[in-house]
Amino acid sequence: MAKKQIKKVVLAYSGGLDTSVIIPWLKENYDGCEVIAACADVGQGDELDVVHDKALKSGASKVYIADLKEEFLKEYVWPTLKAGAVYEDKYLLGTSFARPIIAKKLVEIAKQEGADAIAHGATGKGNDQVRFELTVKALAPNITLIAPWREWDLDSRSAEIEYAKKHGIPIATENKTYSMDRNIWHLSHEGSDLEDPANEPKNSMFLISKAPEDAPDKPEYVTIDFEKGEPVAVNGKKMGAVELLTELNEIGARNGVGIVDICENRLVGMKSRGVYENPGGSLLYYAHRELEYLCLDRATYHYKQTVGVRYAELVYDGMWFCQLREALDAFVNSTQQTVTGSVKLKLYKGNIISAGSTSPYSLYSQEFVTFEHDDVYNQADGTGFINLFGLPLKVRALMQEKTNK
Repeated sequence: MAKKQIKKVVLAYSGGLDTSVIIPWLKENYDGCEVIAACADVGQGDELDVVHDKALKSGASKVYIADLKEEFLKEYVWPTLKAGAVYEDKYLLGTSFARPIIAKKLVEIAKQEGADAIAHGATGKGNDQVRFELTVKALAPNITLIAPWREWDLDSRSAEIEYAKKHGIPIATENKTYSMDRNIWHLSHEGSDLEDPANEPKNSMFLISKAPEDAPDKPEYVTIDFEKGEPVAVNGKKMGAVELLTELNEIGARNGVGIVDICENRLVGMKSRGVYENPGGSLLYYAHRELEYLCLDRATYHYKQTVGVRYAELVYDGMWFCQLREALDAFVNSTQQTVTGSVKLKLYKGNIISAGSTSPYSLYSQEFVTFEHDDVYNQADGTGFINLFGLPLKVRALMQEKTNK
């Protein structure tokens, strides 16, 4: 679609420098098109306080601010948690699964407003451009996508600031050291001294969690209850999703839990170094895994570990709305029917330590496993089991003796 044919654009708006500059840039480069700013509240906190007025001052004709926190947790975070999906053994996918719900809302607004295009402020170097655009393609295949970072000649922050001043766009006076992304699940840090993997993260960087060495000298215990794999209570108190994660974030943060430092493989081909603060999420993943140890049989648990790796890759790669993820969800939900119970954790200076788990569906039987006398297990059965289980090894060894191979 030619630029002059774009009459109305819905922009994924955050209130930051990039997306504020994009508003007048779109109007200037797409024949005076109307720009509607759409902001998704996935738990950024006070970052959203200035969004509405700033978007209008930057040239937007209308501003949407959608509270998506509950939907974000129930429809995107909890399924990923139940899958046990962790990208490259460390990253709990905080930015990755926030993008599809944001893009889904953009599509809804675009359809409601009769917009011709959807625009975003993701750069051409990152993963987010893929996540935004694949979601739009899956939900609105005929709408035009505009990615200014892949078109314009504003190649630095100073160039953007100069453009903003020229067009009378209000900009923040503080200069943030790190590039950050925040939602109710996590806070990420990239850039500056972190671009050298040899540099240890500075404690002053942490905005949510205490550094482990600054956490209390006394351990704290927390109990998390699950029903069919989903968290429902903290310390015996039933809570909604937002309240529950908020409570766990506070508990984990004050104990220095959930700080992750990873040099990860981006989808676009380069490695990037990120430091994530994920206090509540780390507690949930740990507790959920503890409960699965009790409630899933060996074959199911081991296969589910494989599924978790693939699930994490799909989420990371922006393939939330693909058929494979939906199919994997069906498998995961089947495994979670008995993942119900309570997990107690001991937190101490950045460490999460198991402190006991219970479930009405526990497959652990003290009667069978005890070292004391029992009336349910015949140890002599082990002889036949080992003979049959080891038969392929024995046959191969006999062949090798016979053939010297």
